[in-house]
Amino acid sequence: MAKHSVLDDVFAALADPSRRAVVQRLGSGPASVGELAESAPITLPSFMKHIRVLEASGLIRTVKTGRVRRCELDRERFGLVDDWLAEQRRIWEGRTDRLEQFLTETKESTDES
Repeated sequence: MAKHSVLDDVFAALADPSRRAVVQRLGSGPASVGELAESAPITLPSFMKHIRVLEASGLIRTVKTGRVRRCELDRERFGLVDDWLAEQRRIWEGRTDRLEQFLTETKESTDES
């Protein structure tokens, strides 16, 4: 159950385009909050709310050194998402394989009649 709660938090965090942009930018390496906020069309206090949501979901870590807060991705959290997506992929591939088999068998039996 706890795993699904974590996934809920991650997907909720990624539901916002501003937060996805931060995650995408951090994919190329750590950055300060100021650097990340430069491209955001919102105020710094509003942007900080997005950073807190990403941090609470475990997608990013922040470290404050002096007056600068640096952010980086927590790649382990993305591993949980990848595992869940792989599980869903296996389920749907199995379903489509069974559907294909059913349709092939049905067509063959119709052709033989």
